[in-house]
Amino acid sequence: MAPELPPLPAQFARAIGLIDEAHAQDKREAKNVGDAKIPYELHYAKKMTSWLAIHTPEASPVLQVACRAQHFKRWEIPRDSFPMTRTGYLTWRAKQKTQAASHVADLLGTSEIQPEIPEQNRARVAALIRKEKLDSDPEAQTLEDVACLVFLDDQFDDFEKRDDVDEEKMVNILKKTWGKMSPRGHEIALGMDLSDRAKTLIGKALSS
Repeated sequence: MAPELPPLPAQFARAIGLIDEAHAQDKREAKNVGDAKIPYELHYAKKMTSWLAIHTPEASPVLQVACRAQHFKRWEIPRDSFPMTRTGYLTWRAKQKTQAASHVADLLGTSEIQPEIPEQNRARVAALIRKEKLDSDPEAQTLEDVACLVFLDDQFDDFEKRDDVDEEKMVNILKKTWGKMSPRGHEIALGMDLSDRAKTLIGKALSS
């Protein structure tokens, strides 16, 4: 049986519902889901929750919400709206985190959520989405681990097949991904049911 997270208090459960409603507006469809038509960001958000349950089955309500919302309405800022360079990518990613954190904090303060989520909890969710104090905040590191696990599980194979990604680039990406993760993240990643190609490239990344 798949691991389950602790039940959420009513206001946090409602927050998850509103986040999912927002993600359901994504016109892009998820891949690798058979014949189902699932909005990409809704699929991604649910994957984040699934891997959080494996990584930290006792996760707090604020961490559960932050994981569900970490790509909040990401389609609103397309990657190609910034230069297709390393600097452009970093600028885009920073903008995404800032906007997602701000929009989610506003969403958590809406009157549709009752009882009200305390301001300090809303601020905490926003800080986690921005991945503040990554080196010293265990919950921020958990969110980073979970995002890396979702990449390996759900995005790696398609990403590796892109025309602009050769083996050297993929190995470098895997090195960086591995470097972002905690020992707990490494432990889970090494036990994942990955494609043979993914296993080969991870082996090269770890040995180089």
